[in-house]
Amino acid sequence: MGDRLPLSADELLDIVDERDRVVGQARRSVAYAERLRHRCAFVLARDAAGRTFVHRRTAGKLVFPSRYDMFVGGVVGAGESYDEAALREAEEELGVTGLPAPVPLFKFLYETPRHAWWSAVYEVRCPVEVAPQVEEVAWYAFLTEEELHRRLTEWDWVPDGLDAYRRLLAWRQAEGSG
Repeated sequence: MGDRLPLSADELLDIVDERDRVVGQARRSVAYAERLRHRCAFVLARDAAGRTFVHRRTAGKLVFPSRYDMFVGGVVGAGESYDEAALREAEEELGVTGLPAPVPLFKFLYETPRHAWWSAVYEVRCPVEVAPQVEEVAWYAFLTEEELHRRLTEWDWVPDGLDAYRRLLAWRQAEGSG
């Protein structure tokens, strides 16, 4: 999957209902323009030291351009599984191959007046040096949890990623794993 091109505005997405069941398909640009519920994968990537990959999106992104994100990931293509999309997107955005399969953690429905997508949250260790896609990533660094928490109120974050991160922290607390 790592050699597949990133999804374009013309690529087909599965459209899903409130229970995440496929009810049709639409082009990505149409799904965004008409607020059709689709699927996304969010992958929290950590380096060997446990630091989190954080990046600023490029200005040309379809949604949330030039904002910071603590996840790599993106939309799930038509007929693609969340697991396949998580690995594809992580390898593409990080610019690596041979990543271990991202570990699925939980799913949630992200809905605002402008956006609607089912979100599957994953975590992965990135054991190699990253070379992020210049089309996707304008700036990046690996931050410690303390550094990331300090930046939460200082930087302009993508709202879906910030929501996913807050849910991840609550999920970890509920699971007793951190």
